[in-house]
Amino acid sequence: METSKFFPVVETQDEGYQKTFKNCAELVPTLPRSKGWWLDELFQYQGFWMSSFPIRGSMLISDHFKPRPTDIIVATSPKCGTTWLRALIFSIINRASFDFNDHPLRKLNPQELVLLFEGHIHKGGSTSFLDDLPSPRLLSTHIPYSLFPKRMTDDTSACRFVYICRDPKDVLVSKWHFSNKLRPKEVPPLSLEEAFDLFCKGVSHYGPFWDHVLGYWKASVESPKKVLFLTYEDVKKESLGCVRKVAEFLGVPFSPEEENKKTVEEIVKLCSFESLSNLDVNKSVAKRSERPVSNSDFFRKGEVGDWVNHLSPEMVEKMNQITEQKLQGIEFNFH
Repeated sequence: METSKFFPVVETQDEGYQKTFKNCAELVPTLPRSKGWWLDELFQYQGFWMSSFPIRGSMLISDHFKPRPTDIIVATSPKCGTTWLRALIFSIINRASFDFNDHPLRKLNPQELVLLFEGHIHKGGSTSFLDDLPSPRLLSTHIPYSLFPKRMTDDTSACRFVYICRDPKDVLVSKWHFSNKLRPKEVPPLSLEEAFDLFCKGVSHYGPFWDHVLGYWKASVESPKKVLFLTYEDVKKESLGCVRKVAEFLGVPFSPEEENKKTVEEIVKLCSFESLSNLDVNKSVAKRSERPVSNSDFFRKGEVGDWVNHLSPEMVEKMNQITEQKLQGIEFNFH
């Protein structure tokens, strides 16, 4: 049994896991730390700010996870369209298995259909839970690309990553709203000014945001068959084209028959923010002990450019300057 000031008690059976747990428990107290966005602390691990739980998840993945050629990793920085991308890829991969009128997404939140990699690597004290998932395994992550082991990221590995990012100004606003939902009622809300300061310093979950984006963008340029890079803004403007692009990348392009049957349009409609947010399952405000977030908390507006309703001109100018400096020479934009 593993105990630590930074982790919940976990029953472990696997000796290798126990060693990783011990190494992580010894490492975390030595890392630079900062206050988190709700009640958690963030620790600087290999250049990124993370809470203790995903640090251990990352270490478990590095030490124990055995990738398969068919693995698909849905990757995002938090609040960049994670829920939508999970729903989309699940629908593309499983489109022959379900009727759109009786689809799993109408009954389950995307978080339940595409599991968080760094969370479920802990489950059961070994890799047996993930090992038992049928292929193709579809997993979601917020872990920066550089933290994955080379057996997953080098060209000899056939597992693929689909990454989506978003205008950092919208990310900040969405993360600020989301964080205040997670703060206990007896704790004062996090001010936008404080959130802005933390975000600009890079002190946000899995941040700095810009370094997270750069890692996946560079990987997509160097290994375009391994990493597909999308922006939320492009997806909103060109939904049909993006769905076709993802399907092509995953090796499951739409057939002429599917095109004639408007399958692409059906997927776009099912996975749209308007559709998902209005389903009863995603209106639920119930919270579980293992996940102190309700399904409804994952849906707010889903709009491009909502930052104009929150950020001052001075904030916008500073954020744009940081983005221009950090992403200089990058061949994409958030417009």
